[in-house]
Amino acid sequence: MKKRPPTGDDLRALLGEMFRGRMKDLAAGPANADRPTSNSSPTPPQEPTRNQKENGVFPKLIILIVATVAALNFPATQGYAVPLFILGAVIVFVAEGVRIVPQQSAWVVERLGKFHRTLEPGFNLIVPFVDRIPYRHSLKEVPLDVPEQVCITRDNTQLGVDGLLYFQVTDPKLASYGTSDFVMAITQLAQTTLRSEIGKMELDRTFESRDDINRQIVTALDEAGRTWGVKVLRYEIKNLTPPESILRAMQAQITAEREKRALIAKSEGQRQEEINLAEGGRQAKILQSEGEKAAAINKAQGEATAVRMLADAQAEAVKAVAAALASDGGMNAASLKVAETYVAAFKELAKAGNTLIIPSNLADPASLVASAMTVLERARVGGTGNSKG
Repeated sequence: MKKRPPTGDDLRALLGEMFRGRMKDLAAGPANADRPTSNSSPTPPQEPTRNQKENGVFPKLIILIVATVAALNFPATQGYAVPLFILGAVIVFVAEGVRIVPQQSAWVVERLGKFHRTLEPGFNLIVPFVDRIPYRHSLKEVPLDVPEQVCITRDNTQLGVDGLLYFQVTDPKLASYGTSDFVMAITQLAQTTLRSEIGKMELDRTFESRDDINRQIVTALDEAGRTWGVKVLRYEIKNLTPPESILRAMQAQITAEREKRALIAKSEGQRQEEINLAEGGRQAKILQSEGEKAAAINKAQGEATAVRMLADAQAEAVKAVAAALASDGGMNAASLKVAETYVAAFKELAKAGNTLIIPSNLADPASLVASAMTVLERARVGGTGNSKG
């Protein structure tokens, strides 16, 4: 079956398809390059290298020339070949000269193999055949997973360490020409710096000095990244994994330490209990002695008060007797009282025992009463004289 020769409509459709494909690449290509994937570990966006060039204008021109030559070979399309070639060339030049840069992105432009400028976000124009874009950089903060590596501590213990690095491209020119792969450079430098810092510490200190290690790594990476156009924002250690034997030894040490703290706490409790009991006994004895002292003082004060009251009562009684003796008939009453007391005293002596001590003049009670009355009289006379004096 003989093929139908291409017409002008076929050439226009071919050119339109080329233009639409180019516009689609401009609109979707950079966005898809920066879009994160659903992988578990964050990875930085892949930047094109020298070998990953975008499609140049030459293949499109070759296709356009081939289509024009094919149109000239057919009489029906010879009249449209030159206008369509000019229109296609204009479309190709416009499509190749327009660049739309996404936000937070920077594209490096080379002119005749030499760095020319950096395209800012938005609409940009370049010169086809002369300018090209070999590098595209994202200016966003990028998390980079640093692979796990085995480090040896100061006390010769192997320790598996991995981390997470955050960096940002600050100079697209240095990031393109300062190193062939700045991502691999900062990753390797982070690992070597981490091994160096871990080697300066003992195993127990590494778990306590994460912040110090992070600061040292960030300082080293930031200093080296200045020549690469990259700024390291922070570094975080994710896991510190010692060998299984060290883990078992650490668990045994922790268990022993907890048992030690429990025994110390128990002994401190017993000690405090004994101190409290001794202090309580001391306070009880002090309070008891204070009570006994207060009771003795109260008893002595009571007895002294009783003696004073008894003395006062006796003094009042003596005064009353003296007043009675000074009154009329007082001496006779006193004689009678002395005689009664004398008789009652000998009566009680007779009841108390068989042995009696009696005066020589027991048979003469009148003389005894007279002697007592003489004493009373002298006391009365003395008291009266003292009151007059």
